[in-house]
Amino acid sequence: MDYRVGSDLSLARFLLGISLEEAAREIGIERITLFRIESKETYPNQKTIDLIYSYIYKKGININEIKAAFYDDEIISGKLLIHGSKSFIDGDISPFKGRKYSDFGQAFYCAESVEQSTSFVTKFEDSCLYILDFDEKGLKRYNFEVNQEWMLAVAYFRGTLEKYKNHPKILEIIKHVKNADYVIAPIADNRMFSIIDQFIGGLITDEQCQHSLAATNLGKQYVFLTSKATSQLKILEKCYISSEERKHLNKAKEKNNELSENKSKEVMRTYRNQGKYIEEILNEAN
Repeated sequence: MDYRVGSDLSLARFLLGISLEEAAREIGIERITLFRIESKETYPNQKTIDLIYSYIYKKGININEIKAAFYDDEIISGKLLIHGSKSFIDGDISPFKGRKYSDFGQAFYCAESVEQSTSFVTKFEDSCLYILDFDEKGLKRYNFEVNQEWMLAVAYFRGTLEKYKNHPKILEIIKHVKNADYVIAPIADNRMFSIIDQFIGGLITDEQCQHSLAATNLGKQYVFLTSKATSQLKILEKCYISSEERKHLNKAKEKNNELSENKSKEVMRTYRNQGKYIEEILNEAN
């Protein structure tokens, strides 16, 4: 699936109110080349694609946000979701191609917004976004919130609760997930998982962990666990992430991480000595 470079360039020029000649001059590409790209007579190489999309982004136009908003308005009965891919989707969407030790094991992961999905793949040069239409009819779902159950679930599926895998509390969580076609849960990035890891390691209580995670909220993720669930996902478009956007988002992420870390430290201090440690929780439930 190719990027819609010509259509995106045409839209950007319309929004900016500039001519093809002006765009060609500012991008540094010959007008005839840009004309052929925009009219879809030719498909550009990778270098040219990045020049065009970086130019659009530097002009203050987030083309992927605009397209997602357009599709969201067009979807009648489904739900718009965004998947950030490190490279591209090869063949049919499958829940069995991802990493094993993710938040809920091997599955197909999506977020609700362009920003959420993009932030997870900006470090990968060949990454891109997919805008999808999800039809949830006939599927079994399980919901998680920012609470003890979710913290234990993420820890288990990321492989750090192996010694408790036969504990009744963990078995109950596993049953909920295994019986679902898809899960809706808070997103846990590596920074959030490091907080959960402190809880699992007995360094902080569940109260400290839960409130700290809530302070670094990244939104909701949709986790597709079965082929039946992924078969009800329809790709609407593959979207490009320019090098300029990656650079900007990576800097913004560093600032946000620093702010979230400070919030987390304050939460840890506020809820010190409140709640229970992991051993107390699992011994109590045994």
